[in-house]
Amino acid sequence: MASVDEDFPRGGGTAKKPTESKIVVQRTEVDNLFQVEFSAFFFFSILMTEQRFYLTLWNVKEGMLMLGCVKEVTDFEVMVGLPCGLQGFLSIRNISDSYTRLLSEQLGSETEEICSLPHLFHPGMVLRCAVAKLDITKGGALSIQLSINPKLVNKALTSNSLKPGMVLSGCVESLEDHGCIVDIGISGSKAFLPKKASKDNQNNTDELKVGQFVISQVEEVKNDGRVVRLSVNPQTIAQACAEVEQGWNLTNLLPGLLVKSTIKKVTTHGLILEFLSSFCGQVDFLHMEPGQVQACVLYIDLSIRLVGLSLRSYFIKPGTRVDPTPAGGDRIGEVVKDCKMIAMHHMSGAMLELPGKTLAYVHKNHLKESTEPANENRLLAIPEHTCRILDFSPMDQIHLVSLRRSVIEKPFFRYHDLQAGQVVEGTVSVLLNHGMVVHLSDHIKGLVPRTHLSDIILKNPEKKYTEGMKVKCRVLSVDAENKKLYLTRKKAMVESSLPLLLSFSDAHPGCVSHGYIVCIKDFGCIVRFYNNVKGLVPLSELSSEPVVSPEEVFYVGQVLKTKVLQCDPKKAKMVLSFRAAIEGEKEQVAKPQLEARVLKKSVNGLEVAILPDEIRAVLPTMHLSDHMSNCPLLWESLQEGDNIKSLSVFLSCSSFKNLTKKPTVRWSLEEGVVAKDFSELTVGMQLIGWIKNIMSYGVFVEFPYGLIGLAPKSAMTDKFLSDANTAFQLGQTVIAKVTNLDEEKHRFLITLKISEVISPESDAQTRLINGLQERRAVTEMLALRGNSDLGQQLAALSVGQKVKLTVDTVKDTGATFKSDDLVGATIQASKHHVMGVNLTSGQKVTAVILHVDILSSCVHVSILPKLVAKKKSLIEGSKYTAMVQYIDKDFAVISLDDTAQLTIIQTSCHLNEMVLSEPEMLKAGMCLAVDVIELSCQELQGLPLVSWTRTTPKRQRTTSENQAGSKGHCFGEILQGKVRTVKPTCIQVTLEDGSTGSVHVSEVVEVAEVCQGSFPTSSVKVGSVVTARVIGGREASSHRFLPFSHPKFTYTIPELTLIPRYYTVYSMNVISKIPKCTVFSFSAATWTAVFHTMSLKKKKKKFKNRTQLNSFLGSRSFPGVHKLDKGTITLGMVTNVQPQLGLLVKLPFGGMGSVAVTDLADAYRPNPLDGYSKDQLLRSVNVVSPCWQLSLRPSRLNPEQAKPVKDPDVLSVDKLKTGQIIRGYVKSVGEQGVTDLSILILSIDKEEELVNLSLLPHDTGKPDVLPESLGLPLRLVGDEKKKHDTKKKKRTLSESEQKQAESQVSKKKKKKIKKGKTDDSDSGVEVASKVTPNSAAPSRLQVAAGFSWDMGLSSLKPASAARDGDSSDGEDQDGSSKPQKKSRHELEQEKKAAEKALVQREAELMDPNLRPQDAAAFERLLLASPNSSLLWLQYIAHHLQATQIEQARAVAERALKTISFREEQEKLNVWVALLNLENMYGTVESLKKVFERALQFCEPMPVYQHLADIYAKSNKTKEADALYKTIVKRFRHNKEVWLSYGSFLLQQGQSDAASAVLQRALTSLPAKESVDVIAKFAQLEFRYGDAEKGRVMFDKVLTSYPKRTDLWSVFIDLMIKHGSQKEVRTLFDRVIHLTVSVKKVKFFFKRYLEYEKKHGTPQSIQEVKEKAMEFVEAKGTEAAN
Repeated sequence: MASVDEDFPRGGGTAKKPTESKIVVQRTEVDNLFQVEFSAFFFFSILMTEQRFYLTLWNVKEGMLMLGCVKEVTDFEVMVGLPCGLQGFLSIRNISDSYTRLLSEQLGSETEEICSLPHLFHPGMVLRCAVAKLDITKGGALSIQLSINPKLVNKALTSNSLKPGMVLSGCVESLEDHGCIVDIGISGSKAFLPKKASKDNQNNTDELKVGQFVISQVEEVKNDGRVVRLSVNPQTIAQACAEVEQGWNLTNLLPGLLVKSTIKKVTTHGLILEFLSSFCGQVDFLHMEPGQVQACVLYIDLSIRLVGLSLRSYFIKPGTRVDPTPAGGDRIGEVVKDCKMIAMHHMSGAMLELPGKTLAYVHKNHLKESTEPANENRLLAIPEHTCRILDFSPMDQIHLVSLRRSVIEKPFFRYHDLQAGQVVEGTVSVLLNHGMVVHLSDHIKGLVPRTHLSDIILKNPEKKYTEGMKVKCRVLSVDAENKKLYLTRKKAMVESSLPLLLSFSDAHPGCVSHGYIVCIKDFGCIVRFYNNVKGLVPLSELSSEPVVSPEEVFYVGQVLKTKVLQCDPKKAKMVLSFRAAIEGEKEQVAKPQLEARVLKKSVNGLEVAILPDEIRAVLPTMHLSDHMSNCPLLWESLQEGDNIKSLSVFLSCSSFKNLTKKPTVRWSLEEGVVAKDFSELTVGMQLIGWIKNIMSYGVFVEFPYGLIGLAPKSAMTDKFLSDANTAFQLGQTVIAKVTNLDEEKHRFLITLKISEVISPESDAQTRLINGLQERRAVTEMLALRGNSDLGQQLAALSVGQKVKLTVDTVKDTGATFKSDDLVGATIQASKHHVMGVNLTSGQKVTAVILHVDILSSCVHVSILPKLVAKKKSLIEGSKYTAMVQYIDKDFAVISLDDTAQLTIIQTSCHLNEMVLSEPEMLKAGMCLAVDVIELSCQELQGLPLVSWTRTTPKRQRTTSENQAGSKGHCFGEILQGKVRTVKPTCIQVTLEDGSTGSVHVSEVVEVAEVCQGSFPTSSVKVGSVVTARVIGGREASSHRFLPFSHPKFTYTIPELTLIPRYYTVYSMNVISKIPKCTVFSFSAATWTAVFHTMSLKKKKKKFKNRTQLNSFLGSRSFPGVHKLDKGTITLGMVTNVQPQLGLLVKLPFGGMGSVAVTDLADAYRPNPLDGYSKDQLLRSVNVVSPCWQLSLRPSRLNPEQAKPVKDPDVLSVDKLKTGQIIRGYVKSVGEQGVTDLSILILSIDKEEELVNLSLLPHDTGKPDVLPESLGLPLRLVGDEKKKHDTKKKKRTLSESEQKQAESQVSKKKKKKIKKGKTDDSDSGVEVASKVTPNSAAPSRLQVAAGFSWDMGLSSLKPASAARDGDSSDGEDQDGSSKPQKKSRHELEQEKKAAEKALVQREAELMDPNLRPQDAAAFERLLLASPNSSLLWLQYIAHHLQATQIEQARAVAERALKTISFREEQEKLNVWVALLNLENMYGTVESLKKVFERALQFCEPMPVYQHLADIYAKSNKTKEADALYKTIVKRFRHNKEVWLSYGSFLLQQGQSDAASAVLQRALTSLPAKESVDVIAKFAQLEFRYGDAEKGRVMFDKVLTSYPKRTDLWSVFIDLMIKHGSQKEVRTLFDRVIHLTVSVKKVKFFFKRYLEYEKKHGTPQSIQEVKEKAMEFVEAKGTEAAN
């Protein structure tokens, strides 16, 4: 019955006669019964084919049978090409059961060699396959897993269905003596292939192996199919067609079968064929071939009853085979242009015709980018396409191509596209024990060996590399055939700019390259480069010092610079040196000017190799000259192979170097007038750069080392500028001055105004000479390269040379000439240069040469009599009127008066001069005023060197426009003049150049010299000659410029000073030399100047007078002292005046120092700190010690001219002697207790550094320091007390009474003073005592200055009483010794005054607004308010101001321990301060530790939020972004974190990322929060992002939620701020028509009216009122209804 069921689909087979048996009749009935089913199938097949079914990866199903062709064979897998450009993979496990069993048995045994897949399969071999499985790869793509196991391929066949003539596929199961048993996959059948059946055939059975795939023909079937005999004759098999009698049906139809077919229907995309009398199949457009009647089955899809057929001859004709490679060679990966699309198949793809009539197929997915919409008609209309060949399909014999731009632009498509030494970027795929796998593209991956993961050997590479991480690598070697790629991540090799040794032929002696050590031996190191190029570094070449054991100095994997000493490419041997490479590097550093060889010319520049090491570099065209007109000429004259000299590197990248030949830029690099990093930039610094980009709002200027600054439109020029795009040329060299720095974003602004920058001395003349030398070099190169006599003759001509010519033609526009010496050249004179001369053809004339253009072989001459006349001599330094005779872009030829002398000038006077407009340009015939600088300049070929200014401009320009060329005076210039008028408030002075200056009354004499009752100006007489200095000025017409805003502006009316100290000429002496700096002092004052050493080395730089020195100082920006050593004199600024310590001074480079009160002057004086205040600039500060203890003593600043020192320095205890009387300051009393004290040294203990002092009058010889009215007892210690007691006992009672008053008055107080660790004075001696009140200062015993708690209140007295008592105390000491007894009333008054002072002091200490000035004050306040975070933070800031980082940390830790645990917010404030501190002054690790601790003790979310804010404010965007990602993961249900993250992203300009964060927030937060979140993000868009985007977001929200009047109100506020009036009015109109309560609409009407009153007109106000009336009436009508 089974066999009957199999026959039904065939449609009944052959017709039966009615005379046959009953069984036959029954079968016929059954056939007729199923006739309906057959018809339905046939109709269904035709329907499917008409629907243009096309085999793709997505409609392949498991179990489908296909015909395939072997493309590539590896050890464990076979790549098989399938129909329609598909490909599958045949695993070693899917060959056959016998082969799998053989592998299992022999796995691990060495008894018999396993036959591998390359022995069983070969490219081009045709296979019958079954789809075993559809896998999904790691990247998400589908992969077809095939099987040729006969049990799957022939599973529809049974023993009974086997018929002779059938062509079956199978695999060799076992080899026998007389043949082999073939597994055909049919249960119960044994197939045998005898040897004799194939002895004459091409395939000998002796070569068959177990598992080999064979296609054979059934010769004989025995025992109902249990035994089958096969043959493998290729000719017979190739001609064997499937017949109806063989019982084929749709179920058991096999791919590869040949069938006879007839065409049933022709469609636009293929054919529909009928075969085996009743089956229908499809031939697609890829497999059509004319003249074929046979077809080959390609695939069978039983699910839709479809059979794919092919008419291609290589499947049908005997003796042909499938070619696995195209006829034109391997072209995979090639990008082909000029391709024509010849057919479009909308369901499958398109056909292209490549150049050479080669056809190619584009799948529909490759017609467009995956993200673009399909537009096949547009593609068909495009005449030419560019495609990339993806693959070659052996089954279809056609190239598969792609039109995707992303595919065409891929740098690497296959391994053949990679070359050793290439720098590539990839993605980390997986980390293995032996290295790291990096994917460069979807199908290209490489291995980074473990030794190449870093410059050093990584123990834990997983800490540095993570999956998906982007990395940059360099290719070590590539084996395209075996698909093996090795990469390196060693930074020294990846970023190397040295030549690469890719083969032994590249390694010529002297070449230097980076290599890595692969082996260390006793005789040296073996170093490997690229492509397995390696060499030996002998022991003697390892280092300049002897190396005994190389393994102790070097390690395997180390990257070093290596120099090639010897190389033999034939033997592949090379001798290298480490030592020579290091020595060569030192030599190269000593040569700032480089030489290079041109390798390749491109439109934008030249690719060169720096000699001698062949280092690759780029020389942009714009960097060939300072003159932009010379750049294309130089580019044109240079050819590949030419050498270029005088080059400098201005930017060195990892892969290449950028060179410049601009003379001005090279000068700045050589002289060090550059900033190598943003940190070296300072406001006011002047730099040389070039125009990089021109925008409507300004120009971007690039400087050496990659710095780029912006010159806004307002800072580009002194003139009014309407269009910034026409101001400068790209590449133009400019001088820029830094005006503003943005430390966070590392941006800076500059000015290019000529009035604000200072050109180097003789800049214009130097540029002129350089430009003419460049042109002469171009002329010589072109003349030599042309190899023509004319070129050499033209090169010999020069401007001003006279030649004999013959007139050729005369026209209205000029004349042309001929010359026997210049045959072939065009010699012409313009109309201007033949004016007034009668010329006839053939006439002989004398002409003077104006310009020679060697490119066009054109010579411009003049025959004007005044130019060809005899030359007259010039006078150096004289002024002449010149006329422009010829203009050539950046240069012009001029004639000087009637002297017949010609010379060349530049058309621009300054580097920063703009591109002039038409009226301002120099033109022939224009007159100029020139000064002769040099009579005969050698660089100008003997022509005079001049400087020029315009004399007859087209229009009168204002002073501000002519400031660069005006004769004004600069700030600081010293002038001589004669007094013209004297007025009470000012003096008018006529200066040497005839201009007038003004002297204000305050600038005539010193203030101290002004006589009472007279005007200072009365001391100056009219007509007297005075010396003055320019201190300011103004422009006469507009008064626009001020000295502090434009210090280099030249003033038409200078403001002067006559005070001598301002214009005294100072002599300079070298004080000290610091690395890279020299410190000078000026003898007339305590001023110092620091000169950068590089700036003093300029060749031929001579300072003739003070003005030149001022100019030199003004034109340089000195980096200053790089290191503060002991004894250095530098500048400082007072940051704090500390009464007990002295001055706190800010030093250069962020340092802080202190000046003790004993180091302020050489003579101690009362109130030494009175003359100092915060932010005061100290002109001279002498660094006493490395700890930045400073001194202002004149004896240290200027020892030679200092006066005798009254109070010398006490640097140590060793310099003190017993019995010596010294003076000092009292330290313990307070800020007002400072006066002169004479002290006697009683004894010195050097071991403990203790000094015993005495203030007694009989010891010091001075009056007692304390008044006897205090009645203080004498305080003694130690032996002195014992001696005193003994003397006291021996005295008589009367003597005691007589001395009682004296003992009360004169007391002695001695203390042992130890030098503290934090002593702020140099002396090491501190005196603690009570001080005599001074008449010039308040009393030392005043409460405000501090007091002692052990004293009685009677000892305190008010300041007034103290002042009154000063004179009486002095009288008591000089005269009477008896104290004056006070009355009871006076004592009570003193007591009340003392109490009042005490209350006042307590009130001051309790004042919360009073900020403490020292640590003691902070400690006192913290005792009262230990939980105040504000006080703790002020204490921390106090330490940070003094750069005491560790003390600040300690205070923060104390605060965290002291503040109560209940005060959570106070503690959080301190934690945030500590995070800020670590972020600014700590390391990453210390910040991380503090952050982790804060999370333990505080609520986590605020801590996270504060740290993210800290990162954002300190411009650490990467760390902030990573932390925000952690926050939104951890606190995803908190609305605030999403808003903070969004705000951060928008502030960084990442609008798209912020939108993604919004979408994530909406999915994470509850639905009720969505509206508020969207509204908040919209507000952020208005504030930081795109206002239009924010408006759209608000529109969408309010469309969905129109009754959210709060959002309407916010929206209105934002639109008023950011929108136009029209948009705001439209919004108000929307709001007032909302369906909300009347009260809310009334509110919006009020706002509408307020807006119109502020921004509208009376008409618009009236319209709002009318709308309000309409609304009220409408509401009234509704209420009535």
